[in-house]
Amino acid sequence: MKTDATLLTALGANEVRARLDAGEFSVTEYADALLSRVDAVEPTVQAWAHLDPDHVRAQAARADEARARGESSGPLFGIPVGVKDIIETADLPTEDGTVLHAARLTHRDADVVSRLRLAGGLVMGKTVTTELATYAPGKTRNPHNPAHTPGGSSSGSAAAVAAGMVPLAIGTQTNGSVIRPASFCGVYGFKPSAGLISRSGVLVQSPPLDAVGVFGRTLDDVALLAQTLAGHDTRDALSLPRAVPPLLRLATADAVLAPTLAWVATPFWARLAADAQLAFGELLEVLAGRIAPFELPATAAEAVGWHRTVMEADLAGSFDMEYERGREQLSPSLREQIERGRAVTAVAYRQALARVPVLLEGFDAVFGHYDAIVTPAALGTAPEGLASTGDPLMCTLWTFLGMPALSLPLLHGQNGLPLGVQLVGRRGDDARLLRTARWLVRTVHDAISNPT
Repeated sequence: MKTDATLLTALGANEVRARLDAGEFSVTEYADALLSRVDAVEPTVQAWAHLDPDHVRAQAARADEARARGESSGPLFGIPVGVKDIIETADLPTEDGTVLHAARLTHRDADVVSRLRLAGGLVMGKTVTTELATYAPGKTRNPHNPAHTPGGSSSGSAAAVAAGMVPLAIGTQTNGSVIRPASFCGVYGFKPSAGLISRSGVLVQSPPLDAVGVFGRTLDDVALLAQTLAGHDTRDALSLPRAVPPLLRLATADAVLAPTLAWVATPFWARLAADAQLAFGELLEVLAGRIAPFELPATAAEAVGWHRTVMEADLAGSFDMEYERGREQLSPSLREQIERGRAVTAVAYRQALARVPVLLEGFDAVFGHYDAIVTPAALGTAPEGLASTGDPLMCTLWTFLGMPALSLPLLHGQNGLPLGVQLVGRRGDDARLLRTARWLVRTVHDAISNPT
């Protein structure tokens, strides 16, 4: 049965998987529909660093052959996935967004790519990253308005999903590199708890802070991809030998009791754009009775400085070779970060990291009363212009503490661009966060559908 290509590209990953199982279309037909969409929008969006249509079709053909033999299996069977270009792939270059690594071939897969393939997924291509996944933008533009940034550093991953070129994508976050672009591009973005998804084979920026995250068009889709990629890996020091939580099951389950939420404006509320403040005010009205304000401890504002100390010191170590051999090819912003990082003392670094368990203990009181924290995902909608990827300030605290966070595409600014709602959970309690997110999304959608 022939299915309209435009309809195919609008489907979420879980629905595609169900329809593939039902034999409504082949993997090749689905891949061709996505490639047609790439042809139509990629010249404007520019989300891909490497995409070889023949290679995509070859993977799809092998999947169809496997299905014909009765071997189609795995939660991602037949689903193309975008992979951020700091994540190693054996069959495609990994250039890390810098000319210093141009045409670099690693001939191996990162742990997440191995898990993706074992689950039956296809690597659609490598998505654009900012320079070494820091702040200097790549070529990608926001699909909603190409005069605006898509955010960073996982620019291409968020934009490719938002533009309908791929249903799922993998990104990373060391500050706000999943949550912010998800907010700006109007897709779901999930940054799991530290250690849930292995970082083996991923460009190292800051070992205490780096995390792998995912993008999708629905909450179910990000849960599917995160659950598939999760698992213990002895090569990652943060990875723990524990069972993978039932992320997809909880993301599709109704809460037994309506959750209670903590509203955290953060110390940076005054820096939010006026229309963002208005939009969140309306959200609080919708959630009245289920949400209460929570004041962060005074030390929470200092976490931005502690995060910067750790990140920049680690950048100086991680990119020492690039700085020594090719500093003139690095952006001024990255050179400045590395130079500041070189000046960080071991004492300051250790003192900053020592704050993490203290702050986490303070949040135990929050999650004893509330299921999750609601806070803005960004300071506003995607800024106009392509010289910056926007400010990650609203993500910094949660990344520093390794807490799971979601960007939910529930709001819009006065300019019509997306504005994400950030939902944050207790570290290690990712499944509960996803179940709470399901309730929040349905509650907001119901309020929009049935205004009083």
